[in-house]
Amino acid sequence: MSFNINEYYTRLSQGDVLLAYKGSITSELINEVLEAVEEKLEKVNESGKTRKKLYNVLVESLQNLYHHIEVTHEGIEEDLDPKFAVLVVERDNDQYKVITGNFIQSQKIQFLKEKIDKINSMTKDELKDMYKFILNHQKISAKGGGGLGLVDIARKTGKSITYEFYPYNDTYSFFNLTIEV
Repeated sequence: MSFNINEYYTRLSQGDVLLAYKGSITSELINEVLEAVEEKLEKVNESGKTRKKLYNVLVESLQNLYHHIEVTHEGIEEDLDPKFAVLVVERDNDQYKVITGNFIQSQKIQFLKEKIDKINSMTKDELKDMYKFILNHQKISAKGGGGLGLVDIARKTGKSITYEFYPYNDTYSFFNLTIEV
């Protein structure tokens, strides 16, 4: 194993962290995270515009984890839940970062890279058109969406989505997604 979950999480949990979580992603957790982050943003008197944008990005990020997380078993550490993920929300100077991490089958890396790279290469107007097209023409998948999540995040933040893949074993890699708000 070349990728260590605990080292990864420890590294992410340094700095001005509003929230750090590693474990199973459940619908109850989503509500708890949203409430906790909203409370912390109110305490530091963050502007309504920033709070709304961060909240929206968090909702999309958590829904992506909840609906698309890879249920893992083969060769993954026994003490990790099959719906294991990492979520960190941190303040970085005048912006926030939402960082998510989860296992994916390594064979899906190329598809995901191409999807994110395409989204990152689009202009604001192209993202708007793509969003409308997906909304009007795509079928809602069994996992809940039609591919809107990442497009919506890129539209709301106006920034590129950063990602990394860390090889874990022969079957799985760990997918790290960083969104700046």
